Amino acid sequence: MKKLLRKVHSHFYRYGVAFFYFLLWPFLFYFSRKPERYGSMNVFRRIWGLCSSSMAGIFYRFRFEEPLDWSKTYIICSNHTSNLDITAMSILVKSNFCFIGKEELLKNLVTKIFFKTIDIPVNRDSKMSSFRAFKSAAERLQQGMSMVIFPEGKIPDDYPPRLHEFKNGPFRLAIEHKVPIIPVTSLNTWKVLWDTGLELGSRPGICDVYVHKPIETANLTVDDADALRDEVYALINRKFESYAN
Repeated sequence: MKKLLRKVHSHFYRYGVAFFYFLLWPFLFYFSRKPERYGSMNVFRRIWGLCSSSMAGIFYRFRFEEPLDWSKTYIICSNHTSNLDITAMSILVKSNFCFIGKEELLKNLVTKIFFKTIDIPVNRDSKMSSFRAFKSAAERLQQGMSMVIFPEGKIPDDYPPRLHEFKNGPFRLAIEHKVPIIPVTSLNTWKVLWDTGLELGSRPGICDVYVHKPIETANLTVDDADALRDEVYALINRKFESYAN
């Protein structure tokens, strides 16, 4: 019975996502027509995420290691265990931002409007695609746009989830452009909805997200990229494992 209820809830949540997407679509379409309007898409992305989650009884609770100054540009790096992580990051970031995500999202009915405009698609198996994505990301950072990256590159298949190794790209970007990195630990979104929710369903609940203090990169060189990656990995993994235990 519990599994059946979780399945029903996951369908209800997905219908809510679709309902609010189509409700807000005229606004998203309008703001997607010109690059100077793209920033407003994040406002509606935030509204969309809040409404669809709240309707399903899913809420987000953020704990900050220290207050953040959203007038600055950041690269936000989070672990990734659930589609809810995307909503959590959309709510967390209070400035203009974009996601870097897999190229397949260009074909998704719901996400393609973002990945054809404000977000950056990447095929990690293609060096040319990775180069183009890296170049686009650099341009966005130079324009003062923050960036959300899931450095694992995917939602891993493990259940219960564990943290997989990080890609180097976000850390090289941060160092080359002297942008602070904000590590974020998504603590329990997987318990509310693991992956897409199709396999194990979902349930109402509070998603706890821990926001670590920014790590400055102004005095680092590209030779420090691996060490920075390992530092961020250790911070997120330690927090994630301490919560699980």
